[in-house]
Amino acid sequence: MQTKFSEDVIPLSDLKVNPGKVVHRTNDTHRPILLTSRGRGVAVVQGLDDYEKLAEELRFVNAIAQGLADIRQGNTVTVAEAKKLLGNS
Repeated sequence: MQTKFSEDVIPLSDLKVNPGKVVHRTNDTHRPILLTSRGRGVAVVQGLDDYEKLAEELRFVNAIAQGLADIRQGNTVTVAEAKKLLGNS
């Protein structure tokens, strides 16, 4: 999802004039659009499917990071203990 600054940065006024065009572009390109006001970034418009996919990927990465931190801190259980905790023993 590489941003193309020539296409994906638009003034907030463009969104006000034609919001449908901006939304369709995000859905067609699968890239977020940076909205600017007075030359500064103020918001991002992103297709819902792409947002949900990105949010799920972030939750997955955070879960892996937490698991690795648990291992480093010694917060682990054996397979037998895990089975017992899950009621599969």
